[in-house]
Amino acid sequence: MNDTPGATDPVLARLIDQVQTARAAKGTLEIRGHGSKRFYGEAPRGELLDTRPLAGISSYEPTELVVTVRAGTPLEELEAALAEQNQYLPFEPPRLPGEGGRGTVGGMVAAGLAGPARASVGTVRDFVLGATLLNGQAEVLSFGGQVMKNVAGYDVARVLAGSLGILGVICEVSLKVLPVPVATRTLRFDLDQEQALRHLNLWGGQPLPVNASAWWNGTLVVRLSGARAAVDAAGAKLGGEVLPEDQATAFWTGLRDQRDDFFQLAFTAVTQGTRSLWRLSVPQTAAPLAELGGGQLVEWGGAQRWLLSELPAAQVRQAAQRAGGHAVLYAGLDKSAGVFAPLSPALSRIHRQMKAAFDPDRVFNPGRLYPDL
Repeated sequence: MNDTPGATDPVLARLIDQVQTARAAKGTLEIRGHGSKRFYGEAPRGELLDTRPLAGISSYEPTELVVTVRAGTPLEELEAALAEQNQYLPFEPPRLPGEGGRGTVGGMVAAGLAGPARASVGTVRDFVLGATLLNGQAEVLSFGGQVMKNVAGYDVARVLAGSLGILGVICEVSLKVLPVPVATRTLRFDLDQEQALRHLNLWGGQPLPVNASAWWNGTLVVRLSGARAAVDAAGAKLGGEVLPEDQATAFWTGLRDQRDDFFQLAFTAVTQGTRSLWRLSVPQTAAPLAELGGGQLVEWGGAQRWLLSELPAAQVRQAAQRAGGHAVLYAGLDKSAGVFAPLSPALSRIHRQMKAAFDPDRVFNPGRLYPDL
């Protein structure tokens, strides 16, 4: 960890001043970029701290597969720069509609959400090499670095992923990126959920270039990705219907950005207040959660189960626990039961200690993860 002066950067200096003012007044700040993920987590509160002016790519070394980018940079701008070098963010963060755009880099890290390829390539946390953070005491701190072997503060940089801003303002991050795969192919199979999970578990134990999968309403879709010879061989072995490239691209893009048929149905139901959208994390080998009824979308080889349901929170969470996992209320109007699964006493203590270390006066996004954080 290193102290990094911010006074020479006028944008950062303004943010420091805003934090100092809020702290002195015992106020709170809501950290926000495009606001595309404000629905996620507990209700945000506090005066707006706008990260959008803190934008731009600080450095990019395509040959080193590393990019350093400021937090307010639009996610689409970063991906466009990577695409020019035939590189990308392998974890496919969702680009959701917000008030000012479809997500910023800081929001991507703070939310920690990943798309269809998460099970095969890793999540946001796995690609964070370093970060600069403005903490609740108006100090600018730097953690990690720009290489995978840099271990100084490495875990602190990574713990920001999924923190929803409760530890401080993410000012800049260094990310590992990868080349776009040489070949991809999407296969379609007509299977019920039990059959689909059985196939996915079987394929998961074989050296196949399965990059992503999704099952909904009797259809399993699988994306192969990698060297052309490996994709060709796997495609021949697995069979199924090969989707045309344009249809496959549209499908995976819609799934990634949560605007395909399932999510349109889900967000409409949430808005109308008739059902809630749950995200269940369970072992890939878990059997279908039939007791929760229909309205399920299965991703990540079976490890992520989206559930659109009107069932009580306790019933959903108990089913996830019996399967060896946990459930998050991803989107719903009634959050009285809590958004995230309750923490064990030991984990709760660690969370409180982290909050106290970085934001002792509870300036940033108080209660966004849990009420006492």
